Amino acid sequence: MLASKQIVFYEEKNFQGRSYECMSDCPDMSSYMNRCHSCRVERGCFMVYDRTNFMGNQFFMRRGEYSDYMSMMGMSDCIRSCRMIPMHRGSFRMKIYERENFGGQSHELMEDCDNIMDRYRMSHCQSCNVMDGHWLMYEQAHFRGRMMYMRPGEYRNFMNMGGSGMRFMSIKRITDSCY
Repeated sequence: MLASKQIVFYEEKNFQGRSYECMSDCPDMSSYMNRCHSCRVERGCFMVYDRTNFMGNQFFMRRGEYSDYMSMMGMSDCIRSCRMIPMHRGSFRMKIYERENFGGQSHELMEDCDNIMDRYRMSHCQSCNVMDGHWLMYEQAHFRGRMMYMRPGEYRNFMNMGGSGMRFMSIKRITDSCY
């Protein structure tokens, strides 16, 4: 049997202060802690958000210790919600679109793309349809900058997801190697 995923949040840096253990999605951590400035990912992978209900800046966390995540990630506020990322063992398929509501040119991806502009000559990616797998979309080429987690589903407009003004320039699959 596989061990369940687990992340432990701490109110202070360096794993100090009150803690909260989480093994699933948590849309609002304020009822458990006043603030969160460090965490340990014991098992699995998680996305953490600086706003409640999985909104705002996001950061991908794999197994490890994050003693002062704010300086490491450049987040201006503390973690307010987190989402567990399930392990995916099948194929990966995503279709990206130049404009919102699946408009403009489109391309289907089955592997990582380190530079959308170079590979597809698309200056923007404003909507997508994730058919298989879990993906991270990055604001800059070569998997850098702010990111957004995409699980299977249709995403007609990234601005509605808290990604206002973000242009995605690279896309990476969340594979077994991330765990």
